[in-house]
Amino acid sequence: MTDTAQRAPRTYKDFGQPLWRRILLTREMAIVGLLVIVYLVAALSVRNFAAPITITYLLLDVAAILMIALPMTLIIITGEIDLSVASIVGLSSVVLGTLHQAGLPIEAAGLVAIVVGAIAGAVNGFFITVVGLPSLAVTIGTLALFRGLAVGLLGTTAVTDFTEFWTDLAKSKIPGTPIPSVMILFVVLAIAFAIVLHFTAFGRGIFAIGLSSEAARFSGVNVERTKFILFVLSGAVSALAGIYYTLRFGSARGDNATGLELSVIAAVLLGGVSIFGGRGAIHGVIAGVLLIGILSSALRLANVTSDVINIITGALLVASVVSTSILAWARRRRVGPGVKKGPPAPGQD
Repeated sequence: MTDTAQRAPRTYKDFGQPLWRRILLTREMAIVGLLVIVYLVAALSVRNFAAPITITYLLLDVAAILMIALPMTLIIITGEIDLSVASIVGLSSVVLGTLHQAGLPIEAAGLVAIVVGAIAGAVNGFFITVVGLPSLAVTIGTLALFRGLAVGLLGTTAVTDFTEFWTDLAKSKIPGTPIPSVMILFVVLAIAFAIVLHFTAFGRGIFAIGLSSEAARFSGVNVERTKFILFVLSGAVSALAGIYYTLRFGSARGDNATGLELSVIAAVLLGGVSIFGGRGAIHGVIAGVLLIGILSSALRLANVTSDVINIITGALLVASVVSTSILAWARRRRVGPGVKKGPPAPGQD
């Protein structure tokens, strides 16, 4: 009998990587590390970047992107995309402003705006999951539809007579810190989305759909229902971000947040979420949003024009998408063609 026959059968744990490697040697942790490096470089080289007022305005600027990026992460992991989020922000802003101008309290108007956002997300979900249309085509269409509704409802005017309490609250800070109060809302949302994605059966279904929708369906995952729920969540959270956006600037306009969807998608992909689906993590996305925000803020303080900032953001987006394919190619070259043979079964030479 050979030595192989005397060994105990090897288990999955024998082939798995140590926990520290699975936590630290990931794209998400690489983005976190890059975020720390960029922040330190900016703090040392850009005047007033590390000042508390700069941190406050940086977080105020990225708060809406951070919120919208959470459901967008889950949608892209399933292999879909939602380009209508910024238009839903504008639509919810108009709903909030119009209802408040008609005499409805901010609380009630905000609730209606969130419901409208959820309905808008349900429209996307219906066409994608029931009708069977591709999400890219559907959300490009609803991007124009929702923006047209927003501009049509309010025209070129703006509603600015919001209660001072709410506008001050949107810009307030946690006492004794430069951190805006809206970050409390974001942290609650981030924890909720992280638990759903990484610690529930629903989250495992999301990853399974992204890897193979057919395999997920045969495994018992309701693919259509899962995607529909995600698009409804995207619409509701985008509307919530629209309420914050409106109160922060004190103005409800149909063109609010135009182009914001590009910043959201760029941050999500930069944060390690695969555009092909099946891969991603909430902490990487948060780091991606903050990285883009820090770069933009530092470059503005350095008197760099917005065009150059957009070029850098676009280059980061392209690099994040291309790097996934490059890493996969390098992994295949390292492993070699074909499937590696496992160890011989006990009793075999």
